[in-house]
Amino acid sequence: MNEALAAAFDNGSLLLAIVVLIALEGLGIYWLEQRGRSPLRLREVLGNLVSGAALMLAVRAALLDQSWTVVAAWLLCALLAHVTDLLVRWRRSV
Repeated sequence: MNEALAAAFDNGSLLLAIVVLIALEGLGIYWLEQRGRSPLRLREVLGNLVSGAALMLAVRAALLDQSWTVVAAWLLCALLAHVTDLLVRWRRSV
């Protein structure tokens, strides 16, 4: 079991699985929101979801020894999503 988990981490498939789970979480929130059954609004959590996914992809790129520019691009994407998330929350509270 530990060897399989280590292999999934080393080849990046575990991190891709996490990104898929993040996407499914977003779809689930949207689906529940459309039916009036979610206390969350997708537009209010989308920045958080995108930021988390981008961070997972940055870690994956680093693990796979991709160019530093690829890692930096994913980190920039995470930063922009995070800042957007903060602005949405700030405007909501004002």
